[in-house]
Parts: sequence; C-alpha cells; structure tokens
Amino acid sequence: MRVSRQTAEKNRETVVRTASEQFRTLGYDGIGIANLMKAAGLTQGGFYKQFKSKDALEIEATRLALQENHQRWAQIMDGASDPIQVLKDWYLSPQHVSAVGKGCTYATLGAEATRQGREMQQVFGAAIEQQVSALAGKLGDSVEAREDAIRTMAQMVGTLILARAVSDADLQDEILQAGKGA
Repeated sequence: MRVSRQTAEKNRETVVRTASEQFRTLGYDGIGIANLMKAAGLTQGGFYKQFKSKDALEIEATRLALQENHQRWAQIMDGASDPIQVLKDWYLSPQHVSAVGKGCTYATLGAEATRQGREMQQVFGAAIEQQVSALAGKLGDSVEAREDAIRTMAQMVGTLILARAVSDADLQDEILQAGKGA
C-alpha cells in the first residue's frame, strides 16, 4: 500500500529523530534496522524506501542531534550575564547525566565517530567548529577566546563522559562539581 508523499516525509523525519535518540542511547552498533524501525513505530520494509543504508541514516541522525545540541546551548546561554557558567550549570547537572538519549551527542557518540569513517568525522568536525565559534563569541574578542572555547567544551564533554561512567552518586557529583569549577 502506497503512502502519500507527505506521510512518507513525516515517517522519514520520525525515523531520523528516533535514530538520533537511539544512537545516543545505544551507540551506532547497538541497534539494528529492525529494532530502530520498531522504535519509530514503522515496519522494517519502509527503511530502504527512505534511506540508502544504515550508514546514511547514521549521518543524517547525527547531524540532527548535533544541530539540536547547538541550538540548545545557544538557548541556554542567550541573555545570561555569565553564559559559560550558565551553560556549565545546565550541562553538568544530574538531569543531563541521566538524559543520555536526548543529551549531548559529543559525549555519547564522539568517540565512535573515528570508527564510523571520514564522513562522520566531517559531520562532527563541522559541528565542533560551529560550537567552538559560538562559545568563543560568548567569551569575548580576545585572541585567547577560541582556545578558551575549545578548553571549555573539552572539559564539559569530558566531565559528562566521566560522570556517566560511574554508578556511585557521590563520585558522580564530585566529578560534576569539579567540572563546573574548571
């Protein structure tokens, strides 16, 4: 049974959005097409009508997730008197630690990018460049602003990764607090 072009586009968007969350939660290799389509509420047969391959979906879903990260960071910093501290307070919170599927793509999939090939690395590279430029803009006009932005981003992402890696709540809190002060 054929679906309308509008329905097909809506289904495609649903798959990409679902994949962006599932990949952040389970990793690229942690979910196959059948389970991904099931999570999206669609049949496996529709996958290849919408996407050339799982790799193509991984690229598209990662682009979406990284763009959502960028938009979220911008919203959080918008209008704040100390935008970097406001960002750190949100980013390095217990709520963000537990929001893996909807949380930071850098922290969940960044390490996997090297195993996904050059195109995925280019997707991450473009997103990191965009984010660093935005952070540097919040840090001022100094020559050191870009370096400070890279340092800030690396410290936040690294802190989140470490906090998510432990189950001890006290250690997790200690990691988060240390990251906020860095």
